[in-house]
Amino acid sequence: MRILPAALVLLLLPVSVFAADASPSSPSELIFLGQLLALLACGRLLGELMQRIGQPAVMGQLIGGVLLGPSVLGALLPQLQHSLFPAALGQKAMIDAIAQLGILLLLLLTGMETDLSVVRTSRKAAFCVSIAGIFVPFLLGVLVGELLPIAMLADPGKRLITALFLGTALAISSVKIVPMVVREVGFLRRNVGQIMIAAAIIDDTIGWIIISIVLGLARNGAVDLLSLARSLLGTAVFIAVSFTIGRHLVFRIIRWANDQFVSDFAVVTAILVVTGVMALLTAAIGVQTVLGAFIAGILVGQSPILTRHIDQQLRGLIAALFMPVFFGMAGLTTNLAVLGKPNLLLVTFGLIAIASLGKFSGAFLGGRLGGMTRAESLALGCGMNARGSTEVIIASFGLSMGVLNQTLFTTIVTMAVVTTLSMPPLLRRALTRLPLTSDEAARLEREEIEERGFVPNIERLLVAVDASPSGLFASRLAGLLAGARGAPTTVIHFDYEPEDHSQEGTRQAERTKTVVKKSAELGKDATSESDRGRVDIINKVEKPSEDVITEEAKKGYGLLFIGREPASEGDTFHQQITRSVLGFAGPFAIAIARGTYRQGTAGSRFKILVPVTGTAASRRGAELAIALAQASRGSLSALHVTGGENSQRSWQRQVGAALAPTTSADAIIREIVRLGDPYGVDIKAKIRRGSPSEAILRELAVGNHNLLVMGVSPRPGDQLFFGEIPAALLEQAQCSIVFVAGEPVYGRAQTAVAD
Repeated sequence: MRILPAALVLLLLPVSVFAADASPSSPSELIFLGQLLALLACGRLLGELMQRIGQPAVMGQLIGGVLLGPSVLGALLPQLQHSLFPAALGQKAMIDAIAQLGILLLLLLTGMETDLSVVRTSRKAAFCVSIAGIFVPFLLGVLVGELLPIAMLADPGKRLITALFLGTALAISSVKIVPMVVREVGFLRRNVGQIMIAAAIIDDTIGWIIISIVLGLARNGAVDLLSLARSLLGTAVFIAVSFTIGRHLVFRIIRWANDQFVSDFAVVTAILVVTGVMALLTAAIGVQTVLGAFIAGILVGQSPILTRHIDQQLRGLIAALFMPVFFGMAGLTTNLAVLGKPNLLLVTFGLIAIASLGKFSGAFLGGRLGGMTRAESLALGCGMNARGSTEVIIASFGLSMGVLNQTLFTTIVTMAVVTTLSMPPLLRRALTRLPLTSDEAARLEREEIEERGFVPNIERLLVAVDASPSGLFASRLAGLLAGARGAPTTVIHFDYEPEDHSQEGTRQAERTKTVVKKSAELGKDATSESDRGRVDIINKVEKPSEDVITEEAKKGYGLLFIGREPASEGDTFHQQITRSVLGFAGPFAIAIARGTYRQGTAGSRFKILVPVTGTAASRRGAELAIALAQASRGSLSALHVTGGENSQRSWQRQVGAALAPTTSADAIIREIVRLGDPYGVDIKAKIRRGSPSEAILRELAVGNHNLLVMGVSPRPGDQLFFGEIPAALLEQAQCSIVFVAGEPVYGRAQTAVAD
């Protein structure tokens, strides 16, 4: 951080030289570039400093703008400050355009970070905290606005609009600041942390609805009941349509752009277009564009396809360019010199006190009404007091529309900075007094298991099947998994006869799609997850080709599910299966139908056996088996085989094994049983001795299992091969089999894919 002064001087001096020669009447691209460089560099350096001392980076960007503005640079080097940021309207319009676009993109990103499922899990307490936490400071803010002296009003005729702006600025917590601080203090997954984040989400959503309506009133210049009714009705209709028809439409647009375009960043372009359209729609109904951008972000964030990939692409551009420019411009507009007057400084301190007291008392009251303890309500009151970026955006709108003057704008920004900077230490102190309950400990353990899990991270399924019994069986399994996870699914159907591709292949593909759909409904019903949503299925009829899977895999899939008969009754896989796994750089599963599932006479519930060995491959197989057991409402047995009939061991080892048997085996089994607990799957543990393949075959027969799920690892060679034990089971098992491989197949000889 010692290089900050030198860096700023190196940036500002060349710009001032160019600015001296620039015509004051015409905009200069060089000054514009210098403004960008100064805001970016200063915002980045101070943002880094803030993060290192436990504060949000946006505060550093805001303070960076203050340093570059009239408060610091303008006071120390006024000529340099005026050269870099001239008052010419044309020059200001260039950088303001970046800042205004940044507002929409910031709200898009905020919406994408809004996880509505968090609200569902703790909705009663969250709504109580949010509503009470908004109502009390909003009412106090409106009263303060009505009592403000005329000198602090931009337009005395718009006092009510100013009061509404002030009430909104005092009432809303920042959905970007609160989760960051809660995560930093280690309470992100605790009950009080979840309620705090859910309340911040509700705060932000209600806040942007309120501010969009207030901005509409500000545009009309007065409170027009007809205009107010139109805005309220239009907002209600817009939100209702967005979260019903709009949700599916946005998802289809994102998926279409991802699957059909071959150019780079096509999905990002689609998201920006959706954001712009929704912003224009809200403007058309008399509401500000910010609401459309925020709702667009929520819908994009709920899209079940490539959300993490999209988030990374968008976040980089927004965080690196638009955030430093917008918050830097907000700080640049702030003139702390106005606080030098004792009466204005007193008003600022009073506003900070009213904002803090109102938010704390409202959130504390809401927590108590929502059934929280006194200590939890105290923590909620401290945590909800962070304003940050939200208030800066609100104040910027008010200033640009002439509702707030420079003095009141500076007062609101100061209030936002002070409450945000004071929130982390107060919250840390309050949270350290909250003990961890047994229910929280169990939930945290479950979430840790899911975070490291294989199946929970599958976002999208690719299914490659033909019309054989194994193809239909794989379609059924994939449908159950897709329904349970709410994962969009693409089915590539390999028809038997290429020359009959257009007719019979299409009919077979439709049959396969029907199987997937019906199974997906069963899987969704069995999981009792209300937020899973409808599974979207795309059907494609293709001729067998490695390129088909390779090209489709580029669109982003978490698992390839293959359904195809083996090459023979022996232990080899069909070349088409090998082609498919070679073309997919990710986890895959191969399903083979036997017994009742081959004959089409089996019931809907699986009776699954999964061998476990303690390896990562066996854990993946167990996770998939648990997911299938849950989705089909079936049963699951975990088998661990120790030793071997032909193992040569000394009599000392045999005695030791008899005295302390299966200690390691018990640990392996306990881990698998623990994996099934969060999903309500009761796993029967079994430990057997002997040859693994023979023990598994014997257990399949004795337990009358109809499905064997086994985690495997591909071995080097010219043919797809998982090892001797899976090969023996493939040849001898009488029930259906699913092999699950967590790693892709690389570098296999081309003879393995030759026709």
